[in-house]
Amino acid sequence: MRRRDLLKVLVGAALPQQAGAQSGSTIPRLGFLGATTASSWASRLEALQSGLRRLGYDKGNKNIIIDDVWAEESYDRLPSLATQLVARKVDIILTYGTPATLAAKRATSEIPIVFVYAGDAVAAGLVSNLSRPEANVTGNTYFLPELMAKRLELLKDSIPRIRRVAVLVKRDNPLFSTTLPVLHRAADALQVELQEVDARDLTELEAAMTTMRGNGAEGIIVQEDAVYLTNRKRIVDLAMTHLLPVASSGEFAEAGALIGYGVDFHEMCKLAALFVDKILRGARPGELPVDRATKFETVFNVKAAKILGLPLPALALLRADRVIE
Repeated sequence: MRRRDLLKVLVGAALPQQAGAQSGSTIPRLGFLGATTASSWASRLEALQSGLRRLGYDKGNKNIIIDDVWAEESYDRLPSLATQLVARKVDIILTYGTPATLAAKRATSEIPIVFVYAGDAVAAGLVSNLSRPEANVTGNTYFLPELMAKRLELLKDSIPRIRRVAVLVKRDNPLFSTTLPVLHRAADALQVELQEVDARDLTELEAAMTTMRGNGAEGIIVQEDAVYLTNRKRIVDLAMTHLLPVASSGEFAEAGALIGYGVDFHEMCKLAALFVDKILRGARPGELPVDRATKFETVFNVKAAKILGLPLPALALLRADRVIE
């Protein structure tokens, strides 16, 4: 018997005994709490499902159910949506990002919660300890505060003359309270003035860009808040209109930003399936160590540099893992 077929048999044999404890069904039901929209998260949800399929869990074979709810970029809807999933007695709640994970954690202390990824699990209060989370929550984390500082460093290295940089801030995401102090310390070390400019949603982005330019900003740092990620093309296009170079994640660089530095979110989505499998087999979330990202990618967008009229230093390009022409 091939290894994949054997794995499917073993998974199938385990599911009736381990899964469905909450819902009362022999088919495990996953509740997925999305902070943005189904369409904007489609490729990541497919990556998650791909990871599940590799372990033998397939919606097409009807041996798993995914019950997804979406806040449509309104974080204030997350608590009620989390409560809905709890009421439906799902076996596991899957989330991404800090706001959604905190909403799920406040809604239940019994149903296992797996965050597909979170910027800083301990600092945000999602878990008390990475090695032994202890409560009903576990998942993947990637230390976003340090990534934000690195983006500022890359921006400064690429444009040595830069003295004033703006950072988009979304106050309803608690993780900003963790990332901003680290970013300010990095700015002080680099002798860069950092300006915080609020933008809660798409409707406030244009005014935010105008404010940045009016305050003399020479570049922008963007945190991968779920709403910002969903609207990354719009953010980059507005910034380019004001001739402001952007440093953010690799997906922002693909959307036209000058610099990208971060993790592979799609790979983290696939890895989240491992947590689901272990929990459905009887493991307790609090005993499953949070997985920490170890691979980070630096991306430079040469096309963006040309539009901005910036000659990127050869050393900066040599440091790149990927260059977008």
